[in-house]
Amino acid sequence: MSKEINTIAVLTSGGDAPGMNAAIRAVVRKAIANGKKVKGIKRGYAGLLDEDIVDLGAQDVSDIIQRGGTVLYTARCAEFRTAEGQAKGAEICRKHGIDGLVVIGGDGSFAGAQKLANLGINTIGLPGTIDLDIACTEYTIGFDTAVNTAMEAIDKVRDTSTSHERCSIIEVMGRHAGYIALWCGIANGAEDILLPEKYEYDEQQLINNIIKNRKKGKKHHIIINAEGIGHSSSMAKRIEAATGIETRATILGHMQRGGSPTAKDRVYASMMGALAVDLLCAGETNRVVGYRDGDYVDFDINEALAMTKGISEYQYEVSKMLAV
Repeated sequence: MSKEINTIAVLTSGGDAPGMNAAIRAVVRKAIANGKKVKGIKRGYAGLLDEDIVDLGAQDVSDIIQRGGTVLYTARCAEFRTAEGQAKGAEICRKHGIDGLVVIGGDGSFAGAQKLANLGINTIGLPGTIDLDIACTEYTIGFDTAVNTAMEAIDKVRDTSTSHERCSIIEVMGRHAGYIALWCGIANGAEDILLPEKYEYDEQQLINNIIKNRKKGKKHHIIINAEGIGHSSSMAKRIEAATGIETRATILGHMQRGGSPTAKDRVYASMMGALAVDLLCAGETNRVVGYRDGDYVDFDINEALAMTKGISEYQYEVSKMLAV
């Protein structure tokens, strides 16, 4: 029979994402409503190993749901990737009476949660990443805000690009996943979209597209480039040299991680945080919360980490068709 959970802790790990604070708030208040004590672990697994752990009450998470970033801060932790670091983390959890842990982050964070679960700490993961690259879920905390932030910035670049009759290469985040680039490409009406999953590094094709569109009378050419492809500035120089058309690169960078979360990120993150607490109170461990087919669900972490996720072929084909 599963032991009763008395104290639930929450941490954020890896890259920050808008909506993490909504998830933290939901974990704290749902746990308190269920009669549990709550602790916050600052700076992710690094903070766990440093015992940077504080008690959290309902008032401590007031006025944070509208804030970007994470009030618990986040950090990378090489030590926690080692067996010794993981064992130390589990022992620290026991020392502080933590028998349930909610980890908000991406695949790397889930791998850490998996190790703690194997060491006897009941652990639930929440998908917190702007990249939308966790295979078990159709939604990740922060993606909606990030893609809207990028979309609004690209609209502004497009205005000046049209005024100067330029080609603009706009680089968005996504080191290994092109979801932000794909969504922005469709939402912003880009002429070309470069995705890590699809791009064949054929710059001549880009050049041909720019020349063809200019002959048709187009006054601008927008290329959305995913971070995983990168080299936007050097690409811009080569395109300008080949076409004679003024070409500029804009790298949006970490602005996509910040800002007040959208309603979707606030609501979905809140629901996921509440479900994580329910799962812990039911004695579950080694689970990841996700969103599929209109409902909040959960998966075994091992199963979730083994899943793979690709770009929708239909969305990609439609994006190319709409760009013509």
